[in-house]
Amino acid sequence: MPDFSIESALIGPICGVDEAGRGPCAGPLCVAAVILDRDNLPEGIGDSKKLTEKQRFALEPLIKQSALAWSVVEISPADIDRMNIFAATMSGMSRAVETLSLNAAHALIDGNKCPPMSIPAHAIVKGDDKSLSIAAASILAKTARDRIMIDMDIHYPVYGFKKHKGYQAAAHIEAIRLHGPSPIHRMSWATVKNVLAPSYSPIRDGGDVTAKL
Repeated sequence: MPDFSIESALIGPICGVDEAGRGPCAGPLCVAAVILDRDNLPEGIGDSKKLTEKQRFALEPLIKQSALAWSVVEISPADIDRMNIFAATMSGMSRAVETLSLNAAHALIDGNKCPPMSIPAHAIVKGDDKSLSIAAASILAKTARDRIMIDMDIHYPVYGFKKHKGYQAAAHIEAIRLHGPSPIHRMSWATVKNVLAPSYSPIRDGGDVTAKL
């Protein structure tokens, strides 16, 4: 379980940084940064991947209310295609820290790479299982992205985004094969490119997606 020992060894406001959505072939990448209050740490924070959706959404307002500062940055599928996922992740992490309402003295980054920053940054492999600040960021990033994908399920119901959140589930891949990609699919992903035939046309914004069922 994550704790606050890494943060306690550092001086000043410490922000944890994590992302959600590197792997899916549809939807945005969401990156969160959180500065927790050392004297007001919510109970139950853990690696977002080990929590249920219900637990994550229950913790989200507790983290936002108790944190000294938090931010969530969204990187669109088009920008991911333009930059590549690694560059998009690094850019999102930098932006998330820069948009905090309180200047952090150090940034704890989940993973093994740190983006360019104006403050000292420390990469921590599996950081969401070690640092409460990173775990809190992982929850905010995940809930923000899940909320977007649930909303996208209303706009593009043929893909089942509410269920798989844009990951490469078999039903999702089959939906791309049958209906073509939506505007929120990542066209640079092999998963998308490999299932498309030349005759398919993408579903456009405002189009009648139900007509393709």
